[in-house]
Amino acid sequence: MALMILWVLVRNGRVSCKVVLFIFGDSLIDVGNNNYLNGTLSKANFPWYGIDMGYGKPTGRFTNGRTVADIVGDKMGLPRPPAFLDPSSTTDVILKNGANYASGGGGILNETGDLFGQRLSFYRQIELFQGTREMIVRSIGSDEADVFFKSAQFVVAIGSNDFLNNFLLPIYGGFWTYNADEFINHLLETLEKQLIVLHSMGARQLTFIGLGPLGCIPLGRIMNLFGGYQEYVNNLVIKFNNAANQLLQGLSTHLSDSTMRFSDAYRMVLEIIDNPQKYGWGAILH
Repeated sequence: MALMILWVLVRNGRVSCKVVLFIFGDSLIDVGNNNYLNGTLSKANFPWYGIDMGYGKPTGRFTNGRTVADIVGDKMGLPRPPAFLDPSSTTDVILKNGANYASGGGGILNETGDLFGQRLSFYRQIELFQGTREMIVRSIGSDEADVFFKSAQFVVAIGSNDFLNNFLLPIYGGFWTYNADEFINHLLETLEKQLIVLHSMGARQLTFIGLGPLGCIPLGRIMNLFGGYQEYVNNLVIKFNNAANQLLQGLSTHLSDSTMRFSDAYRMVLEIIDNPQKYGWGAILH
């Protein structure tokens, strides 16, 4: 998914060593924020996380090494935005590298991921960004801060947990309260409000990464007693992505001086699953 983020930036000629990223999302791009949340079950601080990175120790990333955002960003010469909750994320560091607010277990809805305990929902991540903005305004002044944020790239990759760890699990209220279409509408209405708030704080160049084929990942496959694709889950994702794409187009048109893009990760990931040899991988069992 993060590959799609930077592909969009490259395609539009916006990638350079001066690009500053502000990243919001879930475990796919969390670079360690959850390590600083004491009351969470969603942590990546076990030995097998990080074995292929640095000194072979976990870094808070939910992967054996770098996230895709790390890999592509390194190839492009981009600075890695640090985890916002890392004590080393000072004003000077954020001005130079941006910040990553992503949190494993987080979702568009505040209640998503309750099972994990403490985590940063998208609303909470936006609140933290608001604090960042106020901190930078105090440091460089309001006019320079406006220029800084308007030239920054904002990336949002969130929503998977709203399905896998909310709507699709009967322990959550959403399972009993909404049908599929109602839940997707609820997600999109909430997301629209959140993106408008980010715009009001200076976000002008924003990419929202659509959801991948959740029915093909381990949890989605477990939900299907016969294994393979969970078509129901994938169909939910397709409906959400189509609606999110329309939302981003509308916001980009109606919000002043803004470019908001939707990046389709679904087709990209499904292509790799369906044709793994084409991309240098062995066969993937469906």
